[in-house]
Amino acid sequence: MFDYSGSLRATRALIHLKNLRYNLDKIRGLIGPDRKICLAVKADAYGHGAVAVSRAALARGVNTLAVSNVDEGRELRESGITAPIILMGYPVEEELPDLLKFRLEPFVGDEEFLRRIDQAVRKKGHRPLDIHIAVDTGMGRIGCPPENAPSLALRADALEGVRIAGLCTHFPVSDSEEADDKDFTRQQILSLSQIRKEILSMNINPGLIHAANSGGILQHEPSHLDMVRLGISAYGYVPDSWLSKNYKLKPVMELKTRISFLKTVPAGTSISYGRTWAPEHPTVVATLPVGYGDGYSRLLSGKAEVLYKGKRYPVAGRICMDQMMVDMGPDTDARVGDEITLFGPDPAGPDAEELAGKIGTIPYEISCAVNKRVPRTTIA
Repeated sequence: MFDYSGSLRATRALIHLKNLRYNLDKIRGLIGPDRKICLAVKADAYGHGAVAVSRAALARGVNTLAVSNVDEGRELRESGITAPIILMGYPVEEELPDLLKFRLEPFVGDEEFLRRIDQAVRKKGHRPLDIHIAVDTGMGRIGCPPENAPSLALRADALEGVRIAGLCTHFPVSDSEEADDKDFTRQQILSLSQIRKEILSMNINPGLIHAANSGGILQHEPSHLDMVRLGISAYGYVPDSWLSKNYKLKPVMELKTRISFLKTVPAGTSISYGRTWAPEHPTVVATLPVGYGDGYSRLLSGKAEVLYKGKRYPVAGRICMDQMMVDMGPDTDARVGDEITLFGPDPAGPDAEELAGKIGTIPYEISCAVNKRVPRTTIA
C-alpha cells in the first residue's frame, strides 16, 4: 500500500518512473542506438507531470522534448531543463518574445511565420533560433505542401534570424492495420525523403529528419530516420489496441483513492443521481472521494470496475463530480481508509486502455483527463 502520510488528498496519481524507463528502453531496442529520441511531454506529459517525466526521460537517453504551446516550454525551462524543446503548435504574436527567451524550436510551415520569427530574433539581437520545417504530407493540420518545402527551406537558409534544425512531417494513420493506411504512411515517408534529397541538392542542410510517432516506430521502420517522436508508447500504451498482441509496455500512471464511507443498503435502494442503479440483493456500497471533477469520466458510470485487494468491483450508479460509489458485495471486509485502484499497471485491474474501450475513446484521453486537482506522486 502506498504511504499516504504526507498526502493531503486520498486520491492520487502515482507515476511509476521505472515503467517509463522500461518503455523507453523497449523503444530504444526497436530503433537502435544511434537515432535520437524526442519525447512528447505536451499536455503535462499526457497527464503524468511534465517536469518529473522530462527529467527521468532525459536521464534515460531521450535527447529532445516536445510541447504544444509556449507555456509548456516555459515550465520546463524554469524548472532548469536545458535540453532542446520542439514547439509543435503555432504561437500567437504575443508569445514570440517568450519563444525566443526560452529557446523553443518551432515547427514552421509558411513564409509569413518564418518572416515574423526572423524579425523578432533580429529585433532582440538574439542568436539565430533553431526551427523545423514542417511538411503536410497528409495530416492536414500544420505544415507546408510538399511542393513548397524546398522553397521554404531556401528562404529560411537565407535569413539571419533562423537556423534549420530539422525537417519533419506527421502521420495520421501509422497505427492502422489496414492496407490502404499502411500504403498512405509509406507514401508520406517517401515524400519526406524526396524533399530531403531536393533540399540537400541545393546545398542546404535540412537538419534532423523526423516523422515517426508511436505508430510509426512500431509499424514502419523506414520512418525512424534521424529521430523519432515518441508519445503514448512512452507512457505504457500502444496507439491502437490491436498492436497490444505484439508490444507489451508498462503503464506509467496509477490512479488510486481510498474508501471514505461505507453503508449497507437493502435490495432496491437506488444509488446516485438519476436513480439508474439499485442492487438486486442487500449489499455494501463504498463511497470514493473521486469523480469527473478529477477527470474520471462520468461516461464510465455503470461500465467501469475498480480493483480492491486483487479483485474487481463494479461502479454503482452515476459518477458524481467529486465522489463515486462501488458495489463491494454483501460479504466484504472493506474498511474506511482502504485503498482502491481505479486504473494502472496492475494486470488484475483495469488500465487506461480498458477504460478507454468502454467509452469509445483512446488511452491518451484517460490519462490527460486526470487534472491538476489530483496530486502526482512520482515513484522511482
